[in-house]
Amino acid sequence: MAMSTPNLQTFPDLEALTSAAYTFVLDQAAAALQARGQFTIALAGGNTPKPLYERLASADTPWAQWQIFWGDERYVPQDHPDSNAGMAMAAWLNHIPIPAANIHPMPTDEPDPAAAAARYEATLRHVLAAEADAIPQFDLILLGMGPDGHTASLFPHTPALQVRDRLVTLGNKDGQPRLTFTVPLINRARQILFLVTGANKQTALRHILRRTGDPHTYPALLIEGQCTWFLDQAAAEGVTANSQ
Repeated sequence: MAMSTPNLQTFPDLEALTSAAYTFVLDQAAAALQARGQFTIALAGGNTPKPLYERLASADTPWAQWQIFWGDERYVPQDHPDSNAGMAMAAWLNHIPIPAANIHPMPTDEPDPAAAAARYEATLRHVLAAEADAIPQFDLILLGMGPDGHTASLFPHTPALQVRDRLVTLGNKDGQPRLTFTVPLINRARQILFLVTGANKQTALRHILRRTGDPHTYPALLIEGQCTWFLDQAAAEGVTANSQ
């Protein structure tokens, strides 16, 4: 697919970034609800989006028309401290009047993680009404980025980077399995919002945003859809961005 020019915005700190992300998410939700009567969003894990989730807990929106998924997950139970779903539930989803049927955490109870990936793909196709040969389109996918340039659970030099015939596959972090959206599914989204904070992201960001890196080394280079990047000042140092 043709690469879209990313929209870069820099904020002085996490608080300002969170405030802008809150507005961005609710604007995307309002547009989707008006156009299609439903808002489909895939969440990111990690520390950066947690304040956003906490703030969304008090938002005034028709939650019954939201469908909530996750872009990746560690292969741990939902009550484990490392669970992306568990974090979002505690910070946000347990505090809003959304039907339980609208919340779709990645399953981590299969003995074989590959079976869990296939199960989640089936869930995506069912809820998003996608045919077997079609790639469903999320309204919004939230992503983070690690200092190594990984996003979702697409880690450098791992087999997941090559998967093009599935929606969900297995990531691998230091020998531990992860579930992750694949590159084609992420790139199909109507909007992709990267939330990136911290000075330790500067090197990867320079390679990714200037398109000078190797995507096997910096996997976020593989994300070529309709991307918006929200960076805090520490991450953006040395990267051209529009100040907000």
